[in-house]
Amino acid sequence: MQNEQEFRRASEAALENLKRHLFAREEDEQSGFEVEEQGGVLNILFEDPAARFVITSNTPVRQIWISALATSFKLDWDAKREEFILPRSGETLRALVDRLIGEQHAPGASQL
Repeated sequence: MQNEQEFRRASEAALENLKRHLFAREEDEQSGFEVEEQGGVLNILFEDPAARFVITSNTPVRQIWISALATSFKLDWDAKREEFILPRSGETLRALVDRLIGEQHAPGASQL
């Protein structure tokens, strides 16, 4: 288990790396989303269909939380992989967000 300072460093680095990845994707004219950062919270905003993904660190429980597609995803730190992962699938933070963006763009995606 990480202490608070270790978690903050790891989560800030993970969110910063994710933000850079999303900004690069956002520049693609067909990305269909915008990325905003407010107070350490990443928001991914979609126009069609309208939706918002919220990505934030939750220090008390040492997790990164994602609210997307009417679901909550809670990622834990994996010390061996040195990444935040979704325990039930083993997906990394970046892979999970990329998958969720793809599902948002898929025909019949849920609207929020």
